[in-house]
Amino acid sequence: MASTYGRMFRVTTWGESHGPALGAVIDGCPAGLEISEELIQRDLDRRRVGQSQVTSPRQEKDRVQILSGVFEGRTTGAPISLITYNADVDSSKYEAIRDLFRPGHADYTYWAKYGHRDHRGGGRSSARETWGRVAAGAVARALLRTIGVEVYGFVRQLHTIKMETFDRDEIDRNPVRCPDPVAAEKMVQAILEAKEAKDSLGGLVEVRADNVPPGLGEPTAVKLDALLGQAMFSIPAVKGVEIGEGFGAFLMTGKQHNDEFYIENGRVRTYSNHAGGMLGGISNGEQIVVRLAVKPTSSVSQPQRTVDIHGNEREILVEGRHDPSICPRVVPVAEAMMCLVLADLYLWNRMARV
Repeated sequence: MASTYGRMFRVTTWGESHGPALGAVIDGCPAGLEISEELIQRDLDRRRVGQSQVTSPRQEKDRVQILSGVFEGRTTGAPISLITYNADVDSSKYEAIRDLFRPGHADYTYWAKYGHRDHRGGGRSSARETWGRVAAGAVARALLRTIGVEVYGFVRQLHTIKMETFDRDEIDRNPVRCPDPVAAEKMVQAILEAKEAKDSLGGLVEVRADNVPPGLGEPTAVKLDALLGQAMFSIPAVKGVEIGEGFGAFLMTGKQHNDEFYIENGRVRTYSNHAGGMLGGISNGEQIVVRLAVKPTSSVSQPQRTVDIHGNEREILVEGRHDPSICPRVVPVAEAMMCLVLADLYLWNRMARV
């Protein structure tokens, strides 16, 4: 099972949704970087469950413990090992459906591939696996900040509700992480209505990176956009990824889509950013913009048709504690994956020329 991301800044995550613990091991982080459990915890707190009515009621503090690789507040160059212990596990709801395949989940495909699976909350396929990504992403974020790079994300659209205004400071003021306070209110209401109806909603998450230096990306096989696409698609529930103008590009002419150049304070800039901050798989110095289409949460407490491991057609009712919309909690995970990709390519780029 592949659980490692990156080539220079390498991250391996481990653990299951209903297992005793989750963790991540980071290899390749340079020595001397200031890191603390408090710094990592700030990102983890934005991802954890039980924060509001629009998330799962499961109560996990997600407290991080640094086991290695950091001494006296600085990285040593050794592998950094991070761990958290699951504290609010309730596997009882899964016993009645342990032999059934939940529609929309990875139950069937894991069983078809491995012949044996952890039925408790999906095991490794659960979005709880992303704890390790966010923990490691916080370290990558700290590394990127040494060169002035800032990464942030937000919910751009939830179901049919679109943001109309943008205030970056508003993102973490509301439970749906939308930069438009008016749209945020509507999104919260829509999620609560879906929750009441025992259903779920999807949406559109956007992630941006500011102050990225030009030159990140390793053509032709390890392009920046290719790595970002792979990273974002690896997030549970993500069904589509676009960069810059994305799927809107085919509605434009070449002249409209091209980002024309100019010089500002001796630096090459572009008048527009339809390319989303990269050309030929290499960052061009403009803002990196990536959007993720997030599907509705698969666990809905309504009767559905399915089959069991013996090949019998059955009916299933999925109970338990689930997010009526995963979009708000996808935001910190998408930020983490952006940070991991950029940190990895930043270290690569230091070897690009003498």
